[in-house]
Amino acid sequence: MQSTATSPSEYLHSLPDERRPIITAMREVILKNLPKGFEEQMNYGMLGYVVPHSIYPNGYHCDPKLPLPFINLASQKNHFALYHMGMYEGELLNWFREQWPNYSKKKLDMGKCCIRFKKPEDVPMELIGQLVSKVTPQQWIDYYDQTFKRAK
Repeated sequence: MQSTATSPSEYLHSLPDERRPIITAMREVILKNLPKGFEEQMNYGMLGYVVPHSIYPNGYHCDPKLPLPFINLASQKNHFALYHMGMYEGELLNWFREQWPNYSKKKLDMGKCCIRFKKPEDVPMELIGQLVSKVTPQQWIDYYDQTFKRAK
C-alpha cells in the first residue's frame, strides 16, 4: 500500500493503531544502525533510506531525479515489509540467510529484496540492526555502479 504521506512523521501517524508500534520500532532500529551518509525520506510511498544526490548526483537510473534507493520500510496490506536493495544477490544475502535461524524460529519469508513479517513478534530486531549496518553509502554506490554497468 503506497502512502501519500510527505514525511516520515506523517507516514507513521497515518498507520493504523495496531501497526504503528512495530513500524516505529523497526524505524528506530534502522536509524540507530544506518551508516552515516544515508538519509531518511519518503520514497515510493514508504519510509525510505537513500543515498542523497549530494553524495551520488547520478540518482536512480530509472529516474535520475530520485536519490539512489537503498532500504524501504512499509506497512503493506497483509504484512510489514523491509526492502533491502543490497540483498538481490551475493554475500549480504547469503549472510542474512545463514543468520536468520539464529534469530527466528519462523521460516524466512523473502522475495528478491523484500523481507515480509506477518506479526510484530516475528521481527528479529537485532538481526535487522546488523543487516542495516553492513553497507556504507560508498559501498552501495560501488555495488550499484558495478551491477548497473554489468546489466547494460
